[in-house]
Amino acid sequence: MSLDHHPTAQKLLQSLMQFRKASWQLRSIEGCKPSEIRVLFCIHKNISPENPVMKVSDISKRLQVTSPTITQLIKSLEADGLVERNIDPADRRAVGIKLTEFGEAVTKKAKDALHTRMNGLIEYLGEEDSNRLSELLQKASGYFQQREAGIDHVRIQGGEEDV
Repeated sequence: MSLDHHPTAQKLLQSLMQFRKASWQLRSIEGCKPSEIRVLFCIHKNISPENPVMKVSDISKRLQVTSPTITQLIKSLEADGLVERNIDPADRRAVGIKLTEFGEAVTKKAKDALHTRMNGLIEYLGEEDSNRLSELLQKASGYFQQREAGIDHVRIQGGEEDV
């Protein structure tokens, strides 16, 4: 049955499209775009006293975004005083990225705002439905990741894709 004729497929597609349009993500915190906030979260989560900086390549791998994209985001964040870049004295080609005090404050503000949104959703849906939604979203994400990795191949039957 094709997507056009499967009512559940249509309902899922419409729901996903509505969800994509919904303002569930943080739109802007202190002028930061969602992509910049994700970089701040990544740096915050992955630095420690033993590893006080991150490399662009590490951020790129963790966020699954190209290094040039991360480099542009870092330039913007640096211009806004949220991160600083330091050249590694042991390897002059390596650049370490870390949050500034202002970057830490903005990250905390973004984290608090995101927690407030998620707690509001839990209140709205209830604990049981919230847990079920989380499980279903993880399952759906796993399905699409497998498909993208080529594990679950699209079958062609009678000249029509069985998607």
